[in-house]
Amino acid sequence: MPRAGLAPASVTEAGAELADELGLERLSMGLLADRLGVKAPSLYKHVDGLGDLTHRIGVLAATELGDAVRDATAGRAGRDALVAAAQTVRAFVKAHPGRYAAGNDARPSGPDDPLIDAGDRLLAALSSVLRGYDLDPADEIHALRMLRSVLHGFATLEAGGGFRIDTDVDASFDWLIDLVDHGLSSTLGR
Repeated sequence: MPRAGLAPASVTEAGAELADELGLERLSMGLLADRLGVKAPSLYKHVDGLGDLTHRIGVLAATELGDAVRDATAGRAGRDALVAAAQTVRAFVKAHPGRYAAGNDARPSGPDDPLIDAGDRLLAALSSVLRGYDLDPADEIHALRMLRSVLHGFATLEAGGGFRIDTDVDASFDWLIDLVDHGLSSTLGR
């Protein structure tokens, strides 16, 4: 019988918190069991092992980030939406590096995998940012890939301590946003 208070969602959330604290690569069923005050085998009543747990954390991350970007950009357009989305992604990666890593590592296991809906939610939120730039429909997927790549790259480098040059990281972030905004705006005249 499953322990009272434990369910797949609560085990996933506890796993996500542990991954954020220790790093996804250090997450284990044993450490999670210790955190929850249970024996490791009892976790298997709620998740099917570390792979399943990590996948569930990835779904959680994509859902949380998609919702956060959607909420931050609601009612905004153009540069204002871009800045809100970029700041939200940056803050999420810094606050939740383990779950963000799980979201990047996760792959759908089939057509009914909840990761598909969670990923679509995030893509829809980022796509809404681009609508304010009135891009040619043929350029929209390229712009979306560029935006995801730029935000992911900056945020993960920063969260991992990759910016060691003695220059203000916030100034670099602002410069990056200016560059992306200018690039997206300049596609209007083509």
